[in-house]
Amino acid sequence: MKIAIDHINIVVSDMEKSVAFYATLLGLERGFEALLEGAWIETVTGLPNLQAKCVFMEAGGAAVRLELLQYLTPEGVALPPNSLPNTPGLRHLAFTVEDIDALVARLRATGVVPLSDPVTVPFAVGTMGRKRLCYFYDPDGTLLEVAAYGDSALTG
Repeated sequence: MKIAIDHINIVVSDMEKSVAFYATLLGLERGFEALLEGAWIETVTGLPNLQAKCVFMEAGGAAVRLELLQYLTPEGVALPPNSLPNTPGLRHLAFTVEDIDALVARLRATGVVPLSDPVTVPFAVGTMGRKRLCYFYDPDGTLLEVAAYGDSALTG
């Protein structure tokens, strides 16, 4: 059986603010959009009276998409410990870029504060080679990583 990742879901509190964040800062493109409601989505989630905005954000020809969901009903509650890197469960989503320093500068220029400057991993990461990375948060506190690999990762 062949399996592949289709999409990653992030629940957001303000769809337009999140779409702007992922489009402006990370260069993702707004794709498929829908209002999710009805028996099918209530059955899938186990949540009665569900209504949610859905927007897929896409990165060029990449096969994996980012699905943003804003639950209109029922609303969820943010749990701050879920944003910490060491909390069990899905903790962060990582993006690769060619110029990590330019992206980090763009983040800072818009008020997004990375947890640190980019750090070089002291060993090769599989077949990808050397890696430079840093963490930051989206508008809802979702932990994100940006990384550069190879020789370009060693500059900066």
